[in-house]
Amino acid sequence: MLHRKIHQLCDDCREVYIFLRDQQRWIERARIVGVEGDVVILRYEMEDDDEVSSWEEMVRLDSISAVSQKLASVPRGWSEPLVSDNCPEAEQLPKGLPDPNLE
Repeated sequence: MLHRKIHQLCDDCREVYIFLRDQQRWIERARIVGVEGDVVILRYEMEDDDEVSSWEEMVRLDSISAVSQKLASVPRGWSEPLVSDNCPEAEQLPKGLPDPNLE
């Protein structure tokens, strides 16, 4: 099942977070660029001080113990949502929504 999901993530070209069991480390914001047999090819970038390095790494499928991907992100704190001036009235949000952090 993991093998099928890895192939799907490769086809989708989405960023993933992968945990390597044998090295006990996460590879963050990687792209799966290929799968050849039981070898998965990953590309990712790492920042060190004032330098950004690009890496391509080949890992064995059986060393991958977890794969996750970010579905969405929401800024912290409450702020009024941006609304277009030409938004149809039926699609507009009510004005003056209460701050959920104050309740």
